[in-house]
Amino acid sequence: MLAGHATATDLHAAWVRGDLRATEIAEAAIARVSANDGDLHAFLAVDAERTLNRARELDRTPDRQSAGPLAAVPIAIKDNICTAGLPTTAGSRVLESFVPPYDATVVQRLVEAGAMILGKTNCDEFAMGSSTEHSAFGATRNPWDRDRTPGGSSGGSAAAVAARLVPVALGSDTGGSVRQPAGLCGVVGIKPTYGRVSRYGLIAFASSLDQIGPMGLTVADAATVLQVVSGHDARDATSSRESVPDWLGAWRPDVRGTRLGIPMRWLDRGVDALVRARFDEALDVLRALGCEIVEIELPHADLAIPVYYLIATAEASSNLARYDGVRYGYRAAGVTTLADMYERTREHGFGAEVKRRIMLGTFVLSAGYYEQWYVKAQQVRTLITRDLETALARVDAVLTPTSPTTAFPLGARIQDPLSMYVSDVFTVGAPLAGLPALSVPCGFDDRSLPVGLHVTGRRFDEATILRIAAAYEREQPWWTQLPPGLSSS
Repeated sequence: MLAGHATATDLHAAWVRGDLRATEIAEAAIARVSANDGDLHAFLAVDAERTLNRARELDRTPDRQSAGPLAAVPIAIKDNICTAGLPTTAGSRVLESFVPPYDATVVQRLVEAGAMILGKTNCDEFAMGSSTEHSAFGATRNPWDRDRTPGGSSGGSAAAVAARLVPVALGSDTGGSVRQPAGLCGVVGIKPTYGRVSRYGLIAFASSLDQIGPMGLTVADAATVLQVVSGHDARDATSSRESVPDWLGAWRPDVRGTRLGIPMRWLDRGVDALVRARFDEALDVLRALGCEIVEIELPHADLAIPVYYLIATAEASSNLARYDGVRYGYRAAGVTTLADMYERTREHGFGAEVKRRIMLGTFVLSAGYYEQWYVKAQQVRTLITRDLETALARVDAVLTPTSPTTAFPLGARIQDPLSMYVSDVFTVGAPLAGLPALSVPCGFDDRSLPVGLHVTGRRFDEATILRIAAAYEREQPWWTQLPPGLSSS
C-alpha cells in the first residue's frame, strides 16, 4: 500500500485501523522522493526531520477514529504558499532566503486536519508561466516523459503527485496553474470558486484571479483536501462567507439527467487530433451514464487569453512593486543610491518572464493607455463572465479539454511566449469569471502522455463538477496507470 496506488484515502484509513504507522508512511514518502526526484526536480525543499516528528506525534494519538480527515497523509505545498520555518521562494531569486514567520491559512488548516507537510514544490517564478521552466532553480520534468514539461505554474506539485511522491499537493491557480499541469501530468486538479479558499499567506501574482487549489491522484483525494482548506477567513478580505458543503458526505454517484455544455465551434480550432479524440470518448462515457450533451456558444471565448494577460500583468505590476530590496528579500550589493538599489535589485532578482509581465502590466496601467487597455479588458472580462453564466443557466457544467495539446518538450516554447500562453486557452475563462473548475484524467495520446478533461461549474457549485468528475473516474480510472521508470523504494 505504501507505493504505487496508495491514495490519501487509503493511507488515512490504514492509519486509523492501525494497519500502518504514520512514521512508516512518512519514511516511505521521504524514500520515494530521495529515489525519484533527482531528475524530476519536483521539490525545492524537503523537511524530513519535521515530517518524521509530526508522524511520531500522530502515532501517539489516543483516539484515531476522531482524528482529522488527513491524519497521516503526506502533502506537498507549492513554494508560493507561506510555511513557517520552511523557505518560501515563489521560484524566485528575490525570495531565495525568505523563511516566513507564519503559516498560510491553508497550511494551518491542513496541519489541524492531521496532514504531514513533506516539503515545498517547484513552480514558475511568482506563478508566472505554463511550464515550470521559469523557476529560478531549474525546470521540473514530467514523470511520463522526462524530456517534457509538467505544465505550470504548479508543475512541481503536479509532478510530485503523478510520480507518487505524495498522494496530494497544493498549488495555486491564476489562469490555469493547477488545472493545466494536472491535465498534462494525469492527476486531478481543482480551482475552487474565487473566495472559497483563503489567500492569506499566498504570495500574490494577480489578486483578483489567484486561488489556492488541491491536486490528487483521485477526485475523492482532491475533494478531501478542498474540504479541509475551504471556508471563511477573516484575514483575507476577499474570503467568502458562503457555507462549505460536505462534498464527500453528500456524494451522489448518479449523474443521469446532468446537462453538459460543449462549445463545439471553439473546439474546432487548434486542438490536437488525439486530444480531441480522448475528449470525445470521455463525452461518450458520460453520455452512457445518462448525461445530456448540449451544444453551447461562448461568443467571447477567443478573447479570454488577451484579456487575461492584460489584467493579470497589470495586477502583477502592482503586486511585485514591493520587491525593491528595502525590507526583505534579495538586495543587490554595491549600490550607492536608492534608485540604483531598486534598479539593480529588480534587474538581478527577477527572471525574464517576470520582467516581461511587469513591463507589460506597467504599460497597460500607464497614463494614456489605462482606458484603452486595462479598462477595456475589464469590460470584456464582464462579457466573458456573462457568456459562461448564460451557458450555465442552461447546463450544469461546461466541458472542454484541459489543454489543446499534451505535454510539450522542454524548451520548445520558452522563446515564444505567445505559443506558451495558448496552453491556457481553455483554463483562463473560469478564473476571469470567478467560477470553479477542475481537470480529471481522460486517457493518453499515442506517446502515452496524459490528456485532461476540463469541467467548469456555477459559482460555489463545486459539488456538481466533483460529482461529474467522480462518475467519469469510476468508469475510467486512468489514475491507476503509473508513469514509467519510477522506483518504489
